[in-house]
Amino acid sequence: MYTFIVILILVVCVLLALVVLVQNSKGGGLAANFSAPTQVLGARQSADFIEKATWWLAAILIVLSLAAPVAKRVQNGGSDNNTQVATATDMAPVQQNAAPTATPVAE
Repeated sequence: MYTFIVILILVVCVLLALVVLVQNSKGGGLAANFSAPTQVLGARQSADFIEKATWWLAAILIVLSLAAPVAKRVQNGGSDNNTQVATATDMAPVQQNAAPTATPVAE
């Protein structure tokens, strides 16, 4: 489930980048190519569609970004991470070896 959500996030990011690149902040962009007001996809209609697509993709990206950690936690079985901290009762006492004895070196 987590992998599926990450793939959806990547697809939405690419679509959002494309939609943002199509629009122009000065009123141009895709809407500037259609100058006749009687066309079905005239300047105002394409600008409205691009603006709505931007808002919808941004909202979907936010929802998926919030859902990804929840899906990761469910995938991990409810724990925040995969490692568990050992308690004092779980640890065995450390056994130390006797100090090595010095052996004289013959010269």
